[in-house]
Amino acid sequence: MFVSLPSRKKAALRWATPVLFAALWLAFLWSISRPDDARGSLWLDWGALSTGLTHPLDWWATLQDGSVLRLFTALFLHADWSHLLGNLVFLLIFGLPAERVLGPWRLLLLFLVGGAVSNLVAIYTMGSPDQIIIGASGAVSALIGAYLALFPGARLGVVIPLGLFLEFVRAPAYLLIGVWAALQVVFAHIGPSFGMVAWWAHIGGFMFGLVYGVYVRAAIARKLRKRHGF
Repeated sequence: MFVSLPSRKKAALRWATPVLFAALWLAFLWSISRPDDARGSLWLDWGALSTGLTHPLDWWATLQDGSVLRLFTALFLHADWSHLLGNLVFLLIFGLPAERVLGPWRLLLLFLVGGAVSNLVAIYTMGSPDQIIIGASGAVSALIGAYLALFPGARLGVVIPLGLFLEFVRAPAYLLIGVWAALQVVFAHIGPSFGMVAWWAHIGGFMFGLVYGVYVRAAIARKLRKRHGF
């Protein structure tokens, strides 16, 4: 007598968040290994400029010469260690659980497109011309917005150092989002003004992620209903 047992589907490998984590690290290590003048030139060549896309003809020119890609390459440049580490920590906190639901390709798309949208928002909202926009803060803001849409009442496990000991606690997601926002305020005042992402870039990235998360959540729900015949 043979009995058919349902096979357990292996969980998909979550590679997008670690790949982004490593890419941000490597890009920063490469940039700080260069002399100051060369590093400034790197930001100018690959960062997003706050001017140059205000006219429709400007868009055609950037598409022709490929400089529109700077909206994406700017995500992998950071001004200093505090700028980088803040983004890396929250990339892991919100990226890993979001990738479990979204899958690696959707999360990669969210990070890149959400970051490019946030840089585009910064271009149109920054008051001073010819400023360099760098950093993954807008992309991480998109991840946070998507996470909030996917898990509105979630609690995340975090490790808090208490003297010589480490305490594992579960904190509400909105509390960690508040910590993220507070860190952005701190870095905006103590970090270098050259290359800092504008506040509207964070808001633009967050709103993009929120809409993206709502859309994906509805798509996943429809897929599950179809699979179970509802």
